[in-house]
Amino acid sequence: MLQTEGARLFRKAWIAGVHQHFPGEPKAGYVTPWEETPQWEREAAGSVFDQVRQFIEISGGHTSKLSREQKGRFIAMCWTAQMFKHFADPKPGYVADWSDLPSWQQEADADIFEAVEKAFS
Repeated sequence: MLQTEGARLFRKAWIAGVHQHFPGEPKAGYVTPWEETPQWEREAAGSVFDQVRQFIEISGGHTSKLSREQKGRFIAMCWTAQMFKHFADPKPGYVADWSDLPSWQQEADADIFEAVEKAFS
């Protein structure tokens, strides 16, 4: 799977997770379609997708044994690194520690990891 396709899969999984887990009506930016997603965010999604893909590969496909929390934490950590890459001074919410993320975002992050896993199983 090419990085662009992976980035799209990442975004699609994020939007699905937001719709499933966000309490109430999500902000428009949370569910912006791919075509309207800013370039930095597309690049970040592709990079995190690649990190998950590589992690699955180097673990011999045994990431299925990780808990949902471990999967979500991996996504969150990789995303945080991308925020520091793309922004000199990112908003605190963009780089919040796992324990400070709202539960809906933790669940959406775990959904993303599992969507990538599914693409490689």
